[in-house]
Amino acid sequence: MHTMGQGLWMAISAIYATRVIGLSPTGFGLGVAAAAAVSLAMSTPTGHLADRVGPRSVQVWSFVALGPLTAALLLVHGFTGYVVVMAVQAVAYSASRSARMAMIAGVVPPAERVRTRAYLRATTNVSVALGAAVAGGLLVVGTDYAYRWAVAFNAATYTTAGLLTVMLPTVPPQAARPGARLEVLRDRPFLSLVVVDGVLSMHNQLLDVVLPLWVIDRTSAPRWMAAVVLLLNTVAVVLLQVRISRGTDEPRSAARAVRHGGLFLALACVIFGFSRGVPALEASVLLALGAVAHVMGEIRQAAGSWGVSFGLAPDHAQGQYQGTYQMGADLGKLVAPAVLTWLAIEHGRPGWWVMAIVFAASGAAFPPLVAWARRRGPVLPVPVEPAAEAVR
Repeated sequence: MHTMGQGLWMAISAIYATRVIGLSPTGFGLGVAAAAAVSLAMSTPTGHLADRVGPRSVQVWSFVALGPLTAALLLVHGFTGYVVVMAVQAVAYSASRSARMAMIAGVVPPAERVRTRAYLRATTNVSVALGAAVAGGLLVVGTDYAYRWAVAFNAATYTTAGLLTVMLPTVPPQAARPGARLEVLRDRPFLSLVVVDGVLSMHNQLLDVVLPLWVIDRTSAPRWMAAVVLLLNTVAVVLLQVRISRGTDEPRSAARAVRHGGLFLALACVIFGFSRGVPALEASVLLALGAVAHVMGEIRQAAGSWGVSFGLAPDHAQGQYQGTYQMGADLGKLVAPAVLTWLAIEHGRPGWWVMAIVFAASGAAFPPLVAWARRRGPVLPVPVEPAAEAVR
């Protein structure tokens, strides 16, 4: 349910911050950046917390905390308060995200984890779309009261999600082990995959940020084609994510899926680039074809990434491994808007070609990196000497 609130909030967050709170666009951007930085920094520690106290407990309390933290925005009237609330909220959000992935790993058998994650992503897209539709109605109303109602509704969805999480099965916490607490930070193959996945995950900002500007400023296609592309993406994810995720449950096949995803994303960039300088009908057709190639790449890349992250994480540290893996996507989200917009809008077709090369190369890097991770094996805790154990 909270994803419906998120869809609503994503559509009106910038308007609420600038119109109701009174921030400048720069202030809003700094607040979002601060929240993203906190979420990035807390991903591994909150994942470790989920391992130690149990992911269900962490998810319950993080959702319960997100309720009043979101409602606190109703009391914010300046930049400092906004940044503080957003930063604290980011800690709870990071914890809920890491705990959710650890819950899947703890409750679902290994062979069904990717399929379960695919179902969740498909239903999430439906829920987010419903939230965005509600936001459209509020934007038509356009009053401060309507925007404040949206904040209250979003807060209520978080609290409700926390209460519903209590009904899920309990995943027992993992006992502390000798050695480094955050062992994932010593797992170089896995960290390399996190970085490459972050580069590949930059494609998530193409349809939301880059393509609307491209359609409006650089093509002859009607402006509504940007909305059509987003609609195609949403419908395709809902209909195809589960089906196309089959066969990606173990790391080697998952890595191949990521490689295929990178090739589809590269094809999409090439097609998008050719939509400039052609008549409106041809540009619209190319944009639609590019959207199809993009969503195929997105679906394969997402499924492969889940298979890799679940399959390479030791069972006793799923929380910290899943939290760390999310850092790649967070980094991509921070960098992508500026970099991809600069490439496409400032450099046109050659910029799209650069993106195509980057996505294809990133996808191609996954199989050898996964092979390296499998050869190295999981990072094991430092063994305890028998004598020391006897003293205990």
